[in-house]
Amino acid sequence: MQYDAIIAGGGAAGCSAAYNLSNNGFKVLLVEKNSYLGGQMTAGLVTPMMKSSENSINNKFYDLVLEKLNAIGGQYTYPVNNNKGWFNPILMRIVLDDILIKSGVKVLFNSEIHDIKTDNNMIKSVQVRSNILSEYIETKYVVDATGNSEIFKKLNCNFLEENETQPCSLRFIMSGIDMNVFSKWLSDTDKDTNVTTVIQADKQIHLSTAYTWDTDKHWALKPLFDDAASKNVLKLSDTNYFQIFTIPNMFDSVAFNAPRIILNKDFNDIDYTSDALIEGRKSILRLAEFCKIYFPGFENAYISNIADCLGVRVSKRPKGKYIYNVDDILKNKKFKNKAVVSDYPIDVHSAKQDKSVLKQVSRDYELPVESLVSANFDNLFMAGRNLSADFLSQGAFRIIPSCFSMGEALANYILSLSK
Repeated sequence: MQYDAIIAGGGAAGCSAAYNLSNNGFKVLLVEKNSYLGGQMTAGLVTPMMKSSENSINNKFYDLVLEKLNAIGGQYTYPVNNNKGWFNPILMRIVLDDILIKSGVKVLFNSEIHDIKTDNNMIKSVQVRSNILSEYIETKYVVDATGNSEIFKKLNCNFLEENETQPCSLRFIMSGIDMNVFSKWLSDTDKDTNVTTVIQADKQIHLSTAYTWDTDKHWALKPLFDDAASKNVLKLSDTNYFQIFTIPNMFDSVAFNAPRIILNKDFNDIDYTSDALIEGRKSILRLAEFCKIYFPGFENAYISNIADCLGVRVSKRPKGKYIYNVDDILKNKKFKNKAVVSDYPIDVHSAKQDKSVLKQVSRDYELPVESLVSANFDNLFMAGRNLSADFLSQGAFRIIPSCFSMGEALANYILSLSK
């Protein structure tokens, strides 16, 4: 069996690369470890997508996904900042299936790449394993869109030597909320529209609010979190980061960008993920109880979904043809082969109070496609949060719209190589 391109990982970047290659005549295999596509958008319940620049590029697949979601009630454009990336993560699974299968992509769920055969600096074939299949498949190009650089690790490629990390989250959803009661209370409680907004539109109340334990600004919800911590409703660590958003077509529900998990162990420890998931679920139970006690409208609310995986913000990143650095953002460096145009802040979460970074940028900046091309193998590429970039600049490019753009730009680059 042979494919023109094999994509490992069916998140935003992987789906975008697969679609654009297949739509331009490539025979494409997409290997996904989960039983559905979407990666952090679906398995991680990372909704909504953060807003990127109005001048962003390589948006064909991103726009198509939102169009298809909108047609079934799964997309909303939040008018406060004109963010069209508010989406329903359950419906996202269905839309991605439909688009990719119709484009001709062969999708293998519950599967992973186990082994890779190479010849000098070229990948020749990969072994795909699933519950019922174990087969070597020849290919011309391989894209590692796993987020964790699983293909690069198997090939012992060169990685950027950085030890800095960001804490993970474990997102969840609560349902059964009286949104009329809660939205009125929230509007009355927090008048700072830079933090809290409430919108009535499309027969649904949409809202967003936040709180962190950082002391750099006034938080209207701070007295509630302080009181809950003093009464042991919450642990102090539960109060470090809290953010909620409504979800299109889920009228009584909100999605939590919380808890942000703080563990006293290294991210690379073999048991880190297991311990983080366990601690995250404990924290979710406490946060849900907090909401029921302190938020009017949550009296009958319940936990309706917990993410299948951790919300990982940063991971090991391979060396690419170009190693992007934060000065490229700050000095507005221009590139010939642009993959991404963004104005998203340099956004780095910290496990320590008052140590997180959210540095706004005053203008668009560019990512070159060379930061998605392996420095070790001529037909190996990366797309997503595992781009070739230093720690700070990765914190600006890791958002979902930029990952969509990376996948599309990489597909265009591979297509140019094949001509």
